[in-house]
Amino acid sequence: MALKSIQYRTQGTCCGLMNVVLDENKIYDIEFIGGCPGNLKGIRELLKGMDIDSVIEKFQGITCGAKSTSCPDQLAKCLIEFKKHSDNSLVK
Repeated sequence: MALKSIQYRTQGTCCGLMNVVLDENKIYDIEFIGGCPGNLKGIRELLKGMDIDSVIEKFQGITCGAKSTSCPDQLAKCLIEFKKHSDNSLVK
């Protein structure tokens, strides 16, 4: 198991920061700082073990109320950025 950690600052959501831990191409764990605690705990449990491409496909474009984004959409953006950077500059 080769875990990689990403820290992602969100934009336009109540959740200001996401800490994502990946195992290969799967979500190992995720922590949302801020936002709706119950909903985000539920999302966290659902995401564990999911393939990041599936997460992107399901979450990309989801909005929250009148906002143009949401916590799930921001997670998709985080994972897209991770995949774009061949040097994995988001990884710590």
